Amino acid sequence: MSSFNAAKRVLPKIYYQLDKEFKNTSTIYCGCDLNYSGNPKKPRWSLDLDSCGYEVRKNANRAQRIEVEHVMPAWEFGHQLQCWQNGGRKACGKVAQFKVMEGDLHNLFPSVGEINGDRGNFQFTDWNGKPTKYGRCQMVIDFKLKQAQPPKASRGQIARAYLYMAETYNIRLSNQQRRLYEAWNRMYPADQVECRRNELIAKEQGNLNRFVSESCKLAAK
Repeated sequence: MSSFNAAKRVLPKIYYQLDKEFKNTSTIYCGCDLNYSGNPKKPRWSLDLDSCGYEVRKNANRAQRIEVEHVMPAWEFGHQLQCWQNGGRKACGKVAQFKVMEGDLHNLFPSVGEINGDRGNFQFTDWNGKPTKYGRCQMVIDFKLKQAQPPKASRGQIARAYLYMAETYNIRLSNQQRRLYEAWNRMYPADQVECRRNELIAKEQGNLNRFVSESCKLAAK
């Protein structure tokens, strides 16, 4: 997409279509059900926190709203650009290259707002941390070590979004990151919803995430 704002207008329509086809859609990290209202061509979505047993850690207002999460944070794909060195995200907001990266639908997912805020730009990893902060939501965030451990149900999508962004925009990943995401990609293959999401994004944006496509082909064999 041409910008993050444009992507935020399109993403609810994609999830509305997924909900029609699969009878359920949910947030990426906590699996909270999404509800829809209004015009199908411009649907409004809302959260059902009870559906996932979510408990507010600190920010009740933010927990009640859906936020569009960059799985690969804007800092990670932005700070490697000259505009970020010149003035951070604000400066990059005027650069077409960054705006396309920021609005790429393959990297965007609905999230509980509080989780989006708490995760920030922390790296994903797995240290067998125990979820204690968000009720039944299995997301683990270590603020001291600045790292996040996503639930197993979302690791495949995270991995394929990261690998796609790195390949598409020539973003450097550490060897440790790449090994982790390649492992998660193998361990947690795409399901029918993720495969269909990839197709719907391609209709809107003009390109597939090849890592999702390949995972879907392997799952179909």
